[in-house]
Amino acid sequence: VDPFAIPDTWPRMYGLDVGCNCTAAIWATLDPNSDTIYLYDEHYQGQQTPQHHAFCIKSRGEWIRGVIDPATRGRSQVDGNKLLTIYKQLGLKLLPAKNEREAGIEAMNQRMSAGKFKVFKSLLNFQREYVLYRRKLNGKIEDEDDHTLDATRYIINNLHRMGSKAESRIAT
Repeated sequence: VDPFAIPDTWPRMYGLDVGCNCTAAIWATLDPNSDTIYLYDEHYQGQQTPQHHAFCIKSRGEWIRGVIDPATRGRSQVDGNKLLTIYKQLGLKLLPAKNEREAGIEAMNQRMSAGKFKVFKSLLNFQREYVLYRRKLNGKIEDEDDHTLDATRYIINNLHRMGSKAESRIAT
């Protein structure tokens, strides 16, 4: 869809997928009247420091909560928790995501089929990855070039954690 101004009252969230070669964040909002998710912004960069990524993420709204894969791209759960701690210390409002792959993909497919999942035309990395997303002959997802899609799945699996700017003011 064409980008539009998002009402302040709509809840928002970002998903963060951290990798050695690429770190991606994607922002979503939920139209509470139609139960439609809109992906509206993305950050997609490789080989940068957590400080750099945190700065870019906070520039979209420090009040927005995010969710991250607790294992962070094949690292151990312990390493993932260390990275989560680092990003929190850098000022991100970040939580470990429920990251079930098949359930998240199915939930996204259901929303797409029902017309309740929309993407701003400006999200070129998401669009590129979506076209390439596929399963191997054995039925498993090809785990390659899927950073924005993984970050989106974290959002889909954690919709109950979305919050509005007004809610964040009340919580502080």
